[in-house]
Amino acid sequence: MARIPKELVDHIIQTADIVEVVGDFVQLKRKGQNMWAPCPFHNEKSPSFSVNPAKSLYKCFGCGKAGGVVQFVMDVEGTSYVEALKYLAKKYAIEIQEEEKTPQQQLEQNERDSQFIVSDWAKNHFHRLLLNSEEGMSIGYGYLKERGLNLATIQQFELGYSLDSWDDLLKAAETGGYDKKYLEKTGLTVIKTDDQGHDTGRRYDRFRGRVMFPIHNISGRVVGFGARTLKRDDKMAKYLNSPESEIYHKSDVLYGLFQARQAIRTQEVCYLVEGYLDVLSLYQGGIKNVVASSGTSLTEGQIRLIKRYSDNVTVLYDGDAAGIKASLRGTDLILEGGLNVRVVLFPDGDDPDSYIRKVGDQRFTEYIETKSQDFISFKTTLVAREASNDPVKKAEAIRDVLHSIAKVPDAIKRQVFLQQTSATFGIDEQVLITEYNKLVKSPSKAAGGSSGGNAGNYGQGAGSANTGYQPNSGSRPAPASRPLSDEEEAEMLMYGGQEATVEILGAGISYQPAKAAAEEEDDQTDVLKLCEREVLRLLVLYAGREVEAETSVAAYLLGELGETPLTVPLFAEMWEICRQELLAGRFPDARLLAQNERADIRSLITDLATERYEISPNWRNKEIYVFNEVDLPKLACDNAVLRLNKVHVQRELDICLEKLRHPLEDAEMFEILGDIKRLKELDNELGALLGTVVGRSA
Repeated sequence: MARIPKELVDHIIQTADIVEVVGDFVQLKRKGQNMWAPCPFHNEKSPSFSVNPAKSLYKCFGCGKAGGVVQFVMDVEGTSYVEALKYLAKKYAIEIQEEEKTPQQQLEQNERDSQFIVSDWAKNHFHRLLLNSEEGMSIGYGYLKERGLNLATIQQFELGYSLDSWDDLLKAAETGGYDKKYLEKTGLTVIKTDDQGHDTGRRYDRFRGRVMFPIHNISGRVVGFGARTLKRDDKMAKYLNSPESEIYHKSDVLYGLFQARQAIRTQEVCYLVEGYLDVLSLYQGGIKNVVASSGTSLTEGQIRLIKRYSDNVTVLYDGDAAGIKASLRGTDLILEGGLNVRVVLFPDGDDPDSYIRKVGDQRFTEYIETKSQDFISFKTTLVAREASNDPVKKAEAIRDVLHSIAKVPDAIKRQVFLQQTSATFGIDEQVLITEYNKLVKSPSKAAGGSSGGNAGNYGQGAGSANTGYQPNSGSRPAPASRPLSDEEEAEMLMYGGQEATVEILGAGISYQPAKAAAEEEDDQTDVLKLCEREVLRLLVLYAGREVEAETSVAAYLLGELGETPLTVPLFAEMWEICRQELLAGRFPDARLLAQNERADIRSLITDLATERYEISPNWRNKEIYVFNEVDLPKLACDNAVLRLNKVHVQRELDICLEKLRHPLEDAEMFEILGDIKRLKELDNELGALLGTVVGRSA
């Protein structure tokens, strides 16, 4: 795969003006040194979204989104890193010369580009026929108007119509000079074969006499079509979709997501429906954060797409019992993807499209707000009602619900759902917990769809020697170990643990890092992190500024503290990155560091470089002196180094004092007392240099 050279990436990042880029999406207003606006990623009344023009960084103090100019494009457009770079390059007229592709890679790229081009052309052709041809206006436009769609919605989604002809598209493509092979590759035309499967040389249009629904990918490019026939013919499929192609993979596309992605972000929820018209009617009714699976079973790829924009999904079910049962299986996948799932069930015989046309926009919105419930509760109530008079069906229903609960990654939520299920079915909670543990421990069950790797064990499973969570028990449960998830490992590393055991306590997860308990309880740990953070902040923000003649902040701090002065793993990694930059003859640049491929490093750099509050200029007008680290970098560096050293001395002093609480030989005790005396003297010296109160009681 071709790559963009690093030098060009750096040039794009340095050229891009974050104020201009962000300003394309929100209206920024200057307040102090920074620019502010309501956050484009979540709903808010007062602006908490800040852009720092000098450092080319953004941060929302409400939802926590943060990063540099490339990350902003990735977040707001839902694109990949490379696509975001290409977006910026196009905006600033920077030509991207990708590293040379192999002939095979170039051929594949040309083939994909050609298919995109012909799909876009076909979309425009169908759209013109809908609005400008006699057949399209009378049949296609007439049908859409009958379904309540206005012209604005039709144009927003680029709807079209295919003439009831065997070769209209073929003839138009030939006239336009388009290669027929790309019509075949995208499934727009079909090859006629004989009984032996041989090509007869004849071609015909796949879509004839149908209303056309273009399917866009997340970047807005047309990748395929859905098509509805308007003929009453039982032998003809009502809906016909494009076949899979090099540019169209059904499992990785959601209808309407291109139009809905911004609304999903700001509303912080995605409404999931089944059909094209459900999306169109809701969107026209003001519910713009809606997408459809287009009648296919929901896939992991589609769930990952939704998760780019929100962790919350509300599934809108038709009031059809058979359809609901089929959809329940797909919803389990959403749970397994870590999303919060709610459900709205419409009256029998209604779907989202028919119901919003029946009751109107406002009553529809009120309905989905008042009728939504969490998925597990919905499923539990549904299956319990159906199996209420049959003990065998009831047992199967309980296991079915437990399968769904096992998909939920969050331990606290799982425990709550187990309690709710116990109450709904009228079955002892401990019996449910035992059955749940059998489910998540069984390899065959896990292979059949249980997410045993994510779900924790509760209680005492059959044959297990561990005694875990017991309802209403006051005793502390024994730990039930399991592998750490990626999120848990990241959290553990962020807070300094190298190895850990995980305990499932029924109410959640607790960590016991493999360190002395006294260290974990040490109040100075937080102080140490703050001091280390301050040193790192000065290094990142003022690396190239002179502390004294021919000595930069970076060289000064590295000289004072050495190679590995920081204990928090993420801070230590960042320190080493900066050190390597300096050794390579470059100063660490916050603008470039904020584009790091690792999310934790991007977040750290943004936090270090972004302050929510600024000193009012009125203070200077009133001649109130405020220390300015920009003007006095040596003083800022000296204070940061002294504070860090003082915390280390105090920690050593506490360790020595702790040793005195245990029986010691005389020689060892006198040695420790000597260390304490030396450390207290050093602590007092550092305190005097900092101007703080000196002296610590033993």
